[in-house]
Amino acid sequence: MKTPFLSRTVIILGLVSFLNDTASEMITPLLPVFLTATLGAGPAIVGLVEGVAEATASLLKLMSGRMADKGWNHKWLVLGGYSVSNLARPLIGLAVSWNLVLLFRFLDRVGKGLRTSPRDALIVGTTDSDRLGRAFGFHGALDNAGSMLGPLCAWYLLSRDISMGHVFLWSMIPGILVVCLLVFGLDATPTPTVMKQLPPLRWSVLDRRLRGLILAAGGLALASAPEAFLVLWATGRGLQIAWVPLIWAAASAVKAVVAGPAGGLSDTFGRLPVLLCGWTFRILLLLALAWSCSTAHPVLVWPLFLAYAASLAATEGAERALVGDFARSKERATAFGLYHMVVGLAVLPGALLFGTLWQVAGPAAAFLLNALLSTGAIILMQWQYRRH
Repeated sequence: MKTPFLSRTVIILGLVSFLNDTASEMITPLLPVFLTATLGAGPAIVGLVEGVAEATASLLKLMSGRMADKGWNHKWLVLGGYSVSNLARPLIGLAVSWNLVLLFRFLDRVGKGLRTSPRDALIVGTTDSDRLGRAFGFHGALDNAGSMLGPLCAWYLLSRDISMGHVFLWSMIPGILVVCLLVFGLDATPTPTVMKQLPPLRWSVLDRRLRGLILAAGGLALASAPEAFLVLWATGRGLQIAWVPLIWAAASAVKAVVAGPAGGLSDTFGRLPVLLCGWTFRILLLLALAWSCSTAHPVLVWPLFLAYAASLAATEGAERALVGDFARSKERATAFGLYHMVVGLAVLPGALLFGTLWQVAGPAAAFLLNALLSTGAIILMQWQYRRH
């Protein structure tokens, strides 16, 4: 018997992501400016902070996925993860050095690592297989809608002459709502009296197409231009700091509009065509960003920034749905954990490489290298599918 188009669990988790990203994105677009302009850190430090944060979350995503598959309560893993993030994240506003920013960002990502894999497994477990793209697209749309509202809140507070540090502290309000919604809105999940024994995790037993996706997604994460650096690129092209939250909000609005329909298209036309089109579009934009570094056209800032955001949102639903398609049901959370871990671990060297190359050779060289690496990831994905 088919479930409704969207289950209660999918709706609640979508609303939770909306509120959590509202809190998170009150901080994220301002973080590179806070690090460089307020604390005096360089681009390499920006890459270090973002890379370490994402790598931390990635390792814990695999661990929490294994815990969920062994029988740990999914709801409490999700609740614990969101609680840790929304406790640590506002404390960035109290940091007096980049080391403390790194610590609080690390704790924020610990929470993300705890919640992501059990949350994705809950979505798959309450959704029919032919609607997974729509479910993850809906979740991504609300996630990005929160990413739009957060920067608008930050812009309003900044326009009232509130300091960046105090803006970070204000993010506690939507964070508290996140925890309340999870406690009172998310259905309890059963906890077995005896924990399941899982077989050792072996790469060779995974579906070949799933392995191809994980490797390709990891390669693209290595080659992605961290959005924190797009902020630096935009301000370097003449965008005023006061406009940073607004362009970030506009980018999130674009993601929210694109994510849902793109996820639905993957249900209709197949996951691979949507992925290949979205990834190819991203390469073209990286080349355009590299070209823009040698021109003096500030008018290009908004369209390129927003187009790059659209390219990211176009594939996120299809990627997660593909993991759900090919993961074994008893180890679904583990598969999501492995996917998120590989992607996140690739972010650390990718962000450090991007930031260092930016600092040494300039942003154009960094964008060009990422375009080349992204092309290699697409070739790998197609090769794995042809072998299958």
